[in-house]
Amino acid sequence: MSEPPSSCIAIVDDDQALRDSLTWLLGSVGLTTCAYADGEAFLAADASGHDAILLEVRMPGLSGLQVQQRLIERGDETPVIFMTGHGNVPMAVSALKSGAFDFIEKPFNPQQLIDSVQQALTEHQRRRQAKQRLGELQARYAALRPKEQRILVHVAEGMTSRQIAEHLDISAKTVEIYRLRAMKALGAGNLAELVRLCVALGLVETLPDVPTLS
Repeated sequence: MSEPPSSCIAIVDDDQALRDSLTWLLGSVGLTTCAYADGEAFLAADASGHDAILLEVRMPGLSGLQVQQRLIERGDETPVIFMTGHGNVPMAVSALKSGAFDFIEKPFNPQQLIDSVQQALTEHQRRRQAKQRLGELQARYAALRPKEQRILVHVAEGMTSRQIAEHLDISAKTVEIYRLRAMKALGAGNLAELVRLCVALGLVETLPDVPTLS
């Protein structure tokens, strides 16, 4: 899996020998790494350059769990793989409940760690693409006319074209014109897809029954 030059796997561990070992291991499969001796140094780095994080639980200064909490607080969704030689079930459960991607105990199997990192990279790419798609969708929605936006909200609420026309005091034909224009702008091929996009935009909390076009 090739990564852009500016990205890397962050290795956060106070054990220099382990940092060097992981740098060599991940480099052997073509992955770039950025090593940090403690949580403070890692948090001070440019987070945008990390596609996955290998994080030791117990370190001087901030613990791995504290670093994870700081990442959560600043909205960093980079996948975190915890490493520890002192792991226990409650600690693992706490880390995973807080959103950790994986929890690996030392000494670990090299292939197991590589597999986990590559899975985390795939997940990070999926999240990044989903976020980009949502941003593009939000921009297209923001560019719609106010009346088109209102009609979309009513469609997402499950109202028929006739009901929307009565509610907005316009003709059903006008509703159809605006709805079709909005569908084209959002890239929706059919009414069901339009409703799903409206759900993604947060116009409704749950997916309603798709209305008929009567």
